[in-house]
Amino acid sequence: MNKARYIAVFGRRNSGKSSLINRLTGEEVAIVSDTPGTTTDPVKKRMEIFGLGPTVLVDTAGIDDVGELGVKRVERSRQVIKQIDLAILIYTNNAFEKFEKELASTFIREEVPFIIIHNQSDMIQMDREIALELTTKYKCDLLEFSCALLEEENQRVMVDNLVSLILKNLESAPHLKRGMFDNLVFEGDNVLLITPIDSEAPEGRLILPQVNAIREILDLGGVATVLQPAQLKDFYEKNGSQISLVVTDSQAFRQVSELIPDYIPLTGFSILLAYSKSDFDKYLEGTPQIDKLKDGDRVLILESCSHHSSCDDIGRVKIPTLLKQKSGASIICDVVAGLDKIEREIRDYSLIIQCGGCMITQKQLRSRLKDAIDAEVPVTNYGMALAWCMGIYERAVRPLLNIERRVK
Repeated sequence: MNKARYIAVFGRRNSGKSSLINRLTGEEVAIVSDTPGTTTDPVKKRMEIFGLGPTVLVDTAGIDDVGELGVKRVERSRQVIKQIDLAILIYTNNAFEKFEKELASTFIREEVPFIIIHNQSDMIQMDREIALELTTKYKCDLLEFSCALLEEENQRVMVDNLVSLILKNLESAPHLKRGMFDNLVFEGDNVLLITPIDSEAPEGRLILPQVNAIREILDLGGVATVLQPAQLKDFYEKNGSQISLVVTDSQAFRQVSELIPDYIPLTGFSILLAYSKSDFDKYLEGTPQIDKLKDGDRVLILESCSHHSSCDDIGRVKIPTLLKQKSGASIICDVVAGLDKIEREIRDYSLIIQCGGCMITQKQLRSRLKDAIDAEVPVTNYGMALAWCMGIYERAVRPLLNIERRVK
């Protein structure tokens, strides 16, 4: 699972966004220039912040950019807001006006915590009354900063203060800290992982959910055994009594469920991702909508990574085929890859099916579905949709529902 936290820096052109990024990273990551509009598309830099872990800093274009190209740059910057865990909003010359206020309102609406920075304070000091007004209105932290101070010690203190505020805001931000196997796997448990090596498997490696599953099981003191479906029958006959849990690739649900007796808990990698990083209750509500699809309904399939599709592609071929077979309806399926903008109105869709989301953060995944949930459009994910269409949905979600009952 992608556990890196995303932090984006916003502000007007020449407000010092790129310089701030460079100070935080200690590298010349972003191009710094007196020419307005130097930063065009958002620029990302991955780094490690002590006490937080992997972090991605995003340098955005000036929110006051002009012209036809400038408007497109601003739109790209605004799209970043749905993908981040924290925003840093820079203003200078004590001018917190239309552009800054619109951004602050957007952060609040999208539930993105933010820090306000008065930059270039070596030239014009921060007005304390304006600062008090901003912190009172927006209930956020505000820091006076300058990237141009020559004294190394002063720069270090400023950066340390900013990092402290970043840690504070990310630690207090709403964030579901739940692993795929929390309260599901315990020390000594034997977990069987079924991982088909077929045309959909990446060359020479396992997919990220499978790798993360192995690591989490080991961290919890469990034993992970990895098999292909063809090896399952022989393994179960020899070791069936030792198996605590079976996790399978969603496409092998039917085959695995026929071999593994009902008393052994069974679920899928994609369903575990749904439980650990998305709104699982909304998925539970939305999945049965598959049976209510009718002729002409439109279904949106969201892939969170870009890849070359094949004739066996799960999102573009297998799921649409199974949906039509299960519902008996002639439906229209649209596919949007990566974090690309959804062009149609969200209410045009009768159902939205999100992939596991292993390549994006929890914030990005939840933001991706927020508009649909707000509009009361049913949502589900790949694994849960496949389990429903294959007739083993209740069994596949049962281990996670049992967790919920135990925890409550």
